[in-house]
Amino acid sequence: MTRPTVQTGLDQIVHDADERRRLEGADIGMIVNPASVTSDLEHAIDAFLERDLEIERLFAPEHGVRGEAQEMEAVDQTRDPISGLPVVSLYGDSIESLQPEPGQLDDLDVLIADLQDVGARYYTYASTIGYVMEICGEVGVDVWVLDRPNPINGTALEGNVVQEGWHSFVGTQPIANRHGMTMGELTRYFVEYGGWECNLRVVEMEGWERSMWFDETGLPWVMPSPNLTTPQTATVYPGQCLLEGTNLSEGRGTTRPFEIFGAPWIDAPRFKAKLDSFDLPGVGFRSTSFRPMFQTYAGESCRGAQIHVRDREAYDSLATGLAVLSAAYTCFTDDFEWQDDIYEFVDDRLAIDLLLGDADVRDAIETETQPVDLAREMRQSRDDFEEKREACLLYE
Repeated sequence: MTRPTVQTGLDQIVHDADERRRLEGADIGMIVNPASVTSDLEHAIDAFLERDLEIERLFAPEHGVRGEAQEMEAVDQTRDPISGLPVVSLYGDSIESLQPEPGQLDDLDVLIADLQDVGARYYTYASTIGYVMEICGEVGVDVWVLDRPNPINGTALEGNVVQEGWHSFVGTQPIANRHGMTMGELTRYFVEYGGWECNLRVVEMEGWERSMWFDETGLPWVMPSPNLTTPQTATVYPGQCLLEGTNLSEGRGTTRPFEIFGAPWIDAPRFKAKLDSFDLPGVGFRSTSFRPMFQTYAGESCRGAQIHVRDREAYDSLATGLAVLSAAYTCFTDDFEWQDDIYEFVDDRLAIDLLLGDADVRDAIETETQPVDLAREMRQSRDDFEEKREACLLYE
């Protein structure tokens, strides 16, 4: 079997006896999910147990250890159905459930975190690890982060940073919408600048370069969550996740979530014409109809569009997401709505404002600011982040 170009942090543990010796005799906790696999698809749990490393318990992020739970569905596992190991949920039915109790950590020597991020700040796994790091720092448990590639490369940045008053589980730290960092680099940022202090060690990858997209790594893609089905989904996600703050379907319940989007009240040709008028770089739109099998508009026929990324280097996911919001808002004002239900445990602010990190961007959409101009303006708030980010990078 040809060795992949990139070896993850987990691969380093599996192939390096010296790394494993550092864990011999340690009481280990693990934050893992389905994508926590070696380059030859051995799950981290199995890899550790088969090498006589002692796992005391597992910690389940959103979607669970085995990825069975859908978006914002409480994870209530108490035992892993495959390994039989006890599980502590880090995503229950309250904001308090996002952080473990000190007693669930203080008998451990080390907490191993191995989660595949997708390069956007709304993706909750980095926040989950950060919250656990904070408690580990308080009780004196070491944290090892087994690093993995940023699947949409580690060079491109998009968007603003979360402003004061708009922090939430989809924006816990003042980082950009598309941050261009790996999970290891993000956790270094959390320690240095985010207030989540602990004894952190990042087990770095070998062979990863910042310009790489996931399909250039040689690694197998395993869905890190039920609706991040392919690397192409991850490519569009930084912009298309914004649809969660509206009454549009973002395509959950279809085979192309985040690439397909719409609603029963959309006039597809009119919608596509408006999207085309923005002349967005690297992307085309196709009119479509679809019927989600679950979640928003489950069982209803929807009309809308599908994103086709033609040039991923030129493509600006955030500008495209803003264009979708603008087109829906201006063309279908009577039907389009900002989602005002409880979102990620917050009930006093709009979901779109939490996702965007402030309310000014929504105001600009409502006053029909051009999406590309708006995306360009959002860059102005991230100078401080870019400087701090640079100090936390691990790879050339």
